[in-house]
Order: sequence, then structure tokens, then C-alpha cells
Amino acid sequence: MASVGQKLKDARIAKGLTLDDLQQTTKIQKRYLIAIEEGNYDALPGKFYVKAFARQYAETVGLNPNEIIQELDQELGMPASPEEQAETTSRVQKREELTRPQDNSLSAKMSKYLPTIIIVVVVVAILGTIYAVAWGNHEKAKNQQIEQTNTKVAVSTDVKKPAKKKKSESSSTSKKEQKIVNVASAGSTFTYNVENAPSQSTIELGATGGSSWDAVYVGGAQSWQGTLQSGTTKEIQVPAGTSRVVLSIGNSNASTVKINGHKLNFLAQNSSLTVRKLVLNFTNGSSSTNAETQSQTPTQTAAQTQRQGQTVNNQNGYQTNQQQRYQQNNGRTNNYQTVTR
Repeated sequence: MASVGQKLKDARIAKGLTLDDLQQTTKIQKRYLIAIEEGNYDALPGKFYVKAFARQYAETVGLNPNEIIQELDQELGMPASPEEQAETTSRVQKREELTRPQDNSLSAKMSKYLPTIIIVVVVVAILGTIYAVAWGNHEKAKNQQIEQTNTKVAVSTDVKKPAKKKKSESSSTSKKEQKIVNVASAGSTFTYNVENAPSQSTIELGATGGSSWDAVYVGGAQSWQGTLQSGTTKEIQVPAGTSRVVLSIGNSNASTVKINGHKLNFLAQNSSLTVRKLVLNFTNGSSSTNAETQSQTPTQTAAQTQRQGQTVNNQNGYQTNQQQRYQQNNGRTNNYQTVTR
């Protein structure tokens, strides 16, 4: 009767495998394979490894590993323990499961990914519920806001109904749009007609990109004077019935002037001037006031002529002081820049 090693060797040769091929397949060292074929079991680390290597050898060359182990136990003179038999059976089952062809059908794939699909569906359902609740709250709040707005509009409409007639009557007179027209230029003095101005006007002086030294004369008397820093503004309320206002601007390129919200583009008249005087003639109607402001008849009294002369002298003096102050400030700035450099 052939030994276990000889059976394994014959099966290996029958399959056309060399010891090197068997070593590469089973990952068992070649010297241990030779020892098993020659029956030199003492060369292996222990009886457990003898059985384990013999089983793997038999499975590789196509022999029944259980029969090989039984014959090997007879050769070694020791029956297999129940634990070894159980381990042998479990190994065979595992190998059968590994070698069993996998089911690649659609149902198998679905069952494999079913837990993941369920989790995704649950998460999407939760997110959809949250979105639906949030959208519903948003629409509800929007509808409430629209209702409140409609209620306020209805109340305000009811309250203002009696006055609507008067408003339409006043609007029938049709407010004409305010116009600012340059009518005269002489040196650094520029005269403008503010046509269709309201009965009480507002002048806003501002400074951008630098400081501005300004003064305001209403009806021949100084109403305000001061220095506006960059980014600041000053509002001057023109009393009702005022027909003439004079502005002294100390830094034209850094100054802005608004009359009743309308910007006065005074740089369009000689933009190179730094210090200038702006004469504003206010008219509440059509051209009747223009004729009043532009026509200075010889029937003026001597007292009126004297007062106007004093006003012009005061304004010119203030304008000269403003120009000197601006030049001094420019000199200080240049000196400071020279020192810092």
C-alpha cells in the first residue's frame, strides 16, 4: 500500500505540477512539501502542521483531504480527535463556500444593497418632511404679512378719503419741476435762478475728498459760516419768502451744494476756480420773480444801494479771508508732506 506522501506526489505529477508550482499555490515551503512526500514528518514543526500541510496539499492536487488525513493518522499511529474532525469539517465547508459560484442575479444584488437603500429612503423622507414643514411655515408667515399689509393699506385709505379731494384739487395746479439756471457769470461770482422752488427751501452744503470753508448769507445777513470736514454736510433752512441767498465756497473741488435735493453743478462754470461766490435767486412761480431779481431799476433808493454795497463788501471780504485761509492750509499740508517724506 502506497504511503500518504507517495499518493500526494503521484497526484502532483499527474497534474503536471512541480514542487515550485505547489509552493507558489499553497504558500507552503518547498522543504516541507518534500518532507511530506518522503514521509519525513519529523522535519515539520509539529503534527498539527503535518496534518494541515497534508490537507492543503491534497486539496491542491485534487485528492480527498479527509481520506488523506485518515491515512496519515494511521501512519502516525494516532486517531484524529473530535476537535480536529470538527475543524476539518469547518474548513471544508468554508472552502466550499468560497469556491461556490456567486449569485449575480438582480435579486441577489438587491438583497445585498437593501439595507443601504432603506437607510437612504428614510433619510430622504426625513429631509422632505423638514422641508415641507419649513416651506409651510414660510408661506403662512408670508400670507400673514400680506394680510397685515392689506389691512394697513385699507385703514390708511379710509382715513385719508376725505382729504383726497383737496389733494387732487391742489395737484390740479400741477407743481412744476424745479430748475436751476445759470444766468450770469462775472469773475468768481456766479448767479443762478432757482425756478419753481417751494415756498421754504433747504440748502445742503457738503464736503467730499477734503475740507470746505463755507458761509451762507440770507437776505443780506450772514446765516452760517464754518468748516465742513470730508464726508460731513450742513443743512440751511431758507425762510419762507426769501428771494436771494448768497453762498461763499472756499474749496470748490471738495464742495457740494444741493437745493431742495437737486444738486447744483457749479463746477460747470469755470472748474479751475477754488474760491467762488454763488448768488441764488429763488422764484416760486413762473418768470415774474426772474424779472424782479434780474432787473435792478434806477428807482432804488440810496439806502438800498448802500446796503447792497455793504453786503457785497462783506461777502468779498469773507471770500478773500476764506481764500487766504485755504492757501495757508495748503501750505501747511505741503510742509507736512515734505517733512514726512
